[in-house]
Amino acid sequence: MKDVVDINSKRAPVSVSGLALAALSFQTLGIIYSDIGTSPLYVLNGIWPASGEVPSQEDVIGGISAIIWSLTLLPLIKYVFVSLYFSTTEGEGGSFALYQGIYPRTEQDFGEDRALTGDSQDFKPHVKKQTFKQKIQFPLLLWCLFGTALTMADGALTPAVSVTSAVGGIGVAQPSVVSNIIPISIAFIVVLFFAQQLGTARLAFTFAPVSLIWFLLLAGTGIYNITTFPGVFRAFDPSRAILLFVRTKNYDLMAGILLAVTGCEAIFANLGQFNRASIRFSFCFIAYPSLVLAYLGQGARLIQEGSNVMDNIFYRTIPGPINGPLYWIVFVFAVLATLIASQAMITATFSLVQQVINLKSLPPIRMHHTSETIQGQVYVPVVNWILMIVTIVLVGAFSNLSNLTNAYGFAVATVMLSTTGLLAIQMFYVKKWPIIVGAVFFLFFGFIDGAFWGASAKKVPHGAWVPLMLGIVLALLMVLWTWGKALEDKFDGVNRMNLRHFIGLYADPDESDGIESSDNSGKSGYFLHKTNGDVSSSEQEKQEDGSEPRKELVRISTCAIFHKISQGKGVPHTFVGFVRQWPALPRVVIFLSVCVTPLARVPKNEQYIVTKVRSLDGFYGVTYYLGFRDNFDVQIEDLVEKIVQIEQEVNPNAEIAISEIRLAIAEATHIAPHYHVLSKRVQAGLFTPVANYIRSLLIETLYRRIATMFPETENWLTSADKIIHVGINAVI
Repeated sequence: MKDVVDINSKRAPVSVSGLALAALSFQTLGIIYSDIGTSPLYVLNGIWPASGEVPSQEDVIGGISAIIWSLTLLPLIKYVFVSLYFSTTEGEGGSFALYQGIYPRTEQDFGEDRALTGDSQDFKPHVKKQTFKQKIQFPLLLWCLFGTALTMADGALTPAVSVTSAVGGIGVAQPSVVSNIIPISIAFIVVLFFAQQLGTARLAFTFAPVSLIWFLLLAGTGIYNITTFPGVFRAFDPSRAILLFVRTKNYDLMAGILLAVTGCEAIFANLGQFNRASIRFSFCFIAYPSLVLAYLGQGARLIQEGSNVMDNIFYRTIPGPINGPLYWIVFVFAVLATLIASQAMITATFSLVQQVINLKSLPPIRMHHTSETIQGQVYVPVVNWILMIVTIVLVGAFSNLSNLTNAYGFAVATVMLSTTGLLAIQMFYVKKWPIIVGAVFFLFFGFIDGAFWGASAKKVPHGAWVPLMLGIVLALLMVLWTWGKALEDKFDGVNRMNLRHFIGLYADPDESDGIESSDNSGKSGYFLHKTNGDVSSSEQEKQEDGSEPRKELVRISTCAIFHKISQGKGVPHTFVGFVRQWPALPRVVIFLSVCVTPLARVPKNEQYIVTKVRSLDGFYGVTYYLGFRDNFDVQIEDLVEKIVQIEQEVNPNAEIAISEIRLAIAEATHIAPHYHVLSKRVQAGLFTPVANYIRSLLIETLYRRIATMFPETENWLTSADKIIHVGINAVI
């Protein structure tokens, strides 16, 4: 039977136009650009700290020039106009999506996945000679996982930096409350993380109007401030930025300028939640011009007033008096905008976690899809609460804002450098562009990213060690899980069997010639073959010579659903282990594969595709199609109707068999594997004992315990008393 849902086995990128595109572009303001949009709160003080000397006019113009050209080259050109062309076929963005593009997931043929019998050669893994692209796959995976881990760390650093910076405005207007800035910031952060349960779409429509007003305030105040010193427009000359570093020879200024482009990765990582057109429209016409005007205005006021605004350049350059109406309006929207900025990276983190789990690089944890139309909009509870705790700890521990911004900048620079390298590789291997294009792209943007990274790396002793530590820990966890899961899936594939080589049907219980028959009339039964399932049918017949008693299997009136966790033909090792431990066959044996489709919900009449094993009665291969908002809940009553339909098509006179099937499904049981992983002993020459000890530590002590904590059945709605875990010793 042809799979009715296979045509849409991949979800497509979000495609809208007209008013729908305008609405989606409006939403991006509340999710994507609020992070980069709040950078004016702290960038100039990041370049010239309040405790330092007042910069000269030429230094200010050079610094503003460096900011404007950084915004132009990185967010505008590299991310908005280049990287958005490199999403996955499912519309996902981010560094892990780039890796997916270079090494796409193997297309899963669920028709073959339901094949339980056939030529034994089809069940053997095929070994192919590795190409250069395949040889660099694991190093690229390590680098990509590290970049992804640092992006996740940004999900905690962004709220810590932006909220604390905004709340600091209270200290400018009311110096008496400076000591309360940290508790106030923590209170705002707690509210933000509790609001995540509402979902991306609701938050976006709530936040987008606030972000729009914030950008208009930045543009308006910037225009007013520019009138105080129009000569600041010389900052559009890129030579001013170059002369700044030639004149001052202060490489550390790059670390402060880097803060102006924080949030770049959110533009790409949130692509799965929106689309290219909406992201480009909102950045080019709202975010980019507002930011440029804001920085020009701040530079103009700094040149004119110098030391009078150095303690907090953003709040001191708000037009009008301190404590005036405009000041508090800007303050309120600054706090709201920073909360929304935090939302950008939190949402991006959820999206990245979804991608990593789908590629089996993180344990299966519970995710809630919050949109009926966009699969990328998810809420991950455990990640949300972990981020909240880490953010609160960071705010409490880094009472010095400059140290916190140092930590923030290092994470951003590392991720940008990772993205540049992956984009260059994609240009050659995926887009098939000439290698010179990728090389030029990497040399140009790699030089810029590398300059930022080098400056931020110097800040490691001053706070940047925090994202580095978080990134290393997360990356090691993902590498461990990727490696262990790959070994476990390989074990499952190698030990998968042809059903007919494991279960035999005899026509006469007094004979033992191993002849199989699909005729259920007369005396017949099932037996367990003595072979290992790897021999051909002719070899198998030679071994079944009657000299050795066979193990007969009793059929019992029940239904067993064996879940195929990994892809492949044949019956899973779970079934083999189950029958060997308990020599009996349920009347109805179902081998279930699961496919999550791009649809929000799959109609009930299309959820199950059934294939019957003709040579052995009562065995079925089933594909269970789920929408991304459907709950994993196998309704056996709906499934049995599909089975009955198949039986009627094969044998119109199958009333007795159908009545037995209906009786059996009343006692349906789900059977899932529980692999008790054991480390395989390897030969490593002189270091064999050490290598085996480390391997055993990683697999048996760490991976096994994590796998036990996060079982595959975690997201099933099936009652626990209807699930049997078959224990299997897996030497991997």
